[in-house]
Amino acid sequence: MTDYEKIDFSSILALAGDEVVTHSPVRDIRLPSGKVLALITLDNGRDHTRPNTLGPATLTELGETLSGLKARAAAGEIQAVAITGKQYILAAGADLSDISKVQSKEQAKLIAQLGHKVIGSLSELGVPSFAFVNGLALGGGLEIALNSTYRTVDASAAAVALPEVFLGIIPGWGGAYLLPNLIGIENALEVVISNPLKQNRMLKPQQAFDLGIFDAIFPAANYLENSLAWADAVLGGKKVERKNEPGKLERLTKWPIAIKMARGMLESKIGTVPKSPYAALELLDKARSGTRAEGFAREDEALSELVTGDQFAASMYAFDLVQKRAKRPVGAPDKALAKKVTKVGIIGAGLMASQFALLFVRKLRVPVLITDIDQARVDKGVAYINDEIGKLEAKGRLDADGANQLRGLIHGTVDKSEYADCEFVIEAVFEEVGVKQQVFGEIEKYIAEDAILATNTSSLSVEEIGAKLAHPERLVGFHFFNPVAVMPLIEIVKTPGTNEQTLSTAFVVAKGLGKNAVLTADAPGFVVNRLLAKVMGEAARAVYEGTPVADVEKAFSPLGLPMGPFQLIDLVGWKVAAHVQDTMVRHFPDRFYANENFHALAELEQVVEKDKGGRVTGWTRAAEKALKGHLGSTPASAETILRRVQDGLTQEIKLMLDEDVVPEVEDIDLCLILGAGWPFIDGGASVYLDREGASERVFDGTFHSPPIRGIAHV
Repeated sequence: MTDYEKIDFSSILALAGDEVVTHSPVRDIRLPSGKVLALITLDNGRDHTRPNTLGPATLTELGETLSGLKARAAAGEIQAVAITGKQYILAAGADLSDISKVQSKEQAKLIAQLGHKVIGSLSELGVPSFAFVNGLALGGGLEIALNSTYRTVDASAAAVALPEVFLGIIPGWGGAYLLPNLIGIENALEVVISNPLKQNRMLKPQQAFDLGIFDAIFPAANYLENSLAWADAVLGGKKVERKNEPGKLERLTKWPIAIKMARGMLESKIGTVPKSPYAALELLDKARSGTRAEGFAREDEALSELVTGDQFAASMYAFDLVQKRAKRPVGAPDKALAKKVTKVGIIGAGLMASQFALLFVRKLRVPVLITDIDQARVDKGVAYINDEIGKLEAKGRLDADGANQLRGLIHGTVDKSEYADCEFVIEAVFEEVGVKQQVFGEIEKYIAEDAILATNTSSLSVEEIGAKLAHPERLVGFHFFNPVAVMPLIEIVKTPGTNEQTLSTAFVVAKGLGKNAVLTADAPGFVVNRLLAKVMGEAARAVYEGTPVADVEKAFSPLGLPMGPFQLIDLVGWKVAAHVQDTMVRHFPDRFYANENFHALAELEQVVEKDKGGRVTGWTRAAEKALKGHLGSTPASAETILRRVQDGLTQEIKLMLDEDVVPEVEDIDLCLILGAGWPFIDGGASVYLDREGASERVFDGTFHSPPIRGIAHV
């Protein structure tokens, strides 16, 4: 039993020097029944763009507030306590900047223990406690609700989640014990492990209510009034039913089976390198029995272990890149220079072009023109866009008026003169310089002299594409990643001639589309495809040496990528992959690998066999036939393959920095995290390569000085 009251927390309070304190003022509300409810409103004094967070000073103040309310409850002055947040926000969880400052495992443990002491006291006030989740509730914010006796949620709240596993830690303030005992093990596995590993998926309020996290859900218009009335009814004896609360049978039978299946899923999907998912799994497993105090003590230990490790340090580096650097792109010109975009033109009407059109019309709400070589292709593209709008409407993400408005903004034609009033024109045609030069040459005759031209090329020279333009200074690379609607990165590629207005407009448009933009020089493959080509090339090299494809996939698992190299190739398309490899080998024949036989594989309908989890298990018969006579008899070991790819990535990143492809190594990591799904626990590539010793092997140095390591290794 941990007696949190006897612990000295002064050493972590010293970390909170620059903490933006979230205060916890209280007001008494007399309910219709005559009972008095003390309502705490968490508020850091900032607007909704700076969410409430829970640092040591905040928790200490909240603890004092709750202690005072406990005394008032004992004196009979109040009959209930409720906690809510400032407008749109309950709390976005722990103040990560404070956690990342801890100097020892003992201090890390104190962070966990302070949270348990304070937030855990919500269930020990002597009167019922209510959490009125009026907005965003992440991590510790949701754990405030879980520690309360009852919970309601605003139907318009932005998101509800326990994202800790995504950041290399675990829900450490009660979430790992309380949640499975509230909503059952299968639902808890989804919230605590599966969702964070799906690019940090959040729950909408209705989903959270359906899972049983909340006891009631109310519309935004009268949320607080309805919550207070509901709380009054509960205090008056209204029964609260929790249909997903686990019973004895689930604990005895379903629970261990669900844990075993989850473990198998994790090993199949992510390998065994990430620590936090397995630590969370262990906590969820043990939550089926024992006391709350025992569960909290286990969380204290697990959190202190993870917070001091390398993966959390890398995650904090990655988190900082995504939260700060991505929002202030390095090298972006003053946005005041940007040309106002009131109409967008898209050259092409195929799948990629149609996805562009849907994104532009949804996000910018301006007229979007699509063209192609014949009307049939144009009509097919417009039909696809309208169908996708219909799907959004069916899901409730658009109302009927909004859907009709979007359809009205889409126009397809073969008449290129209609590009005349487009300020921003992007091509989505075949990945060949001559084709792109031709379509831009045709369009340039019609558009204004200062209209922006953008190419979505994935690896070709933007300068070469614009070589025949009358005004090459208005051409910019604008490279999306698939799937267009989901992937958050756009690589904005500047040629030596790209002018400031063009560049500024590209950044403003990218932001308008809800994307993060990173500036790169016009170098082969830019950033993401150059490094992925290295990964895929080393995988191909090992296969053609004679290594079984499944063994190659396993050899890459320590990189922590969301999928193996051949699974990735199968996703992006074998023809695209073959083209990218050829491009890289043409430019850098001594550093990149390609095999002519790759094109024979690319012609096949299906190249690899996969298991139920999507992992590559072998070649199809057709692929085996195509490979016959092209494979060597000297398979490489997993260690050799991994070392070759580590050293190859290190060499390319160092060269990219030396060649000023991007301003700093942080931009390369940001591109890999946002464009290739490189895991936070690696911190992109550079932190991982420093940690694994590849940087020392290749250039006798490190990308970061000192290397980014957990305090347990410093």
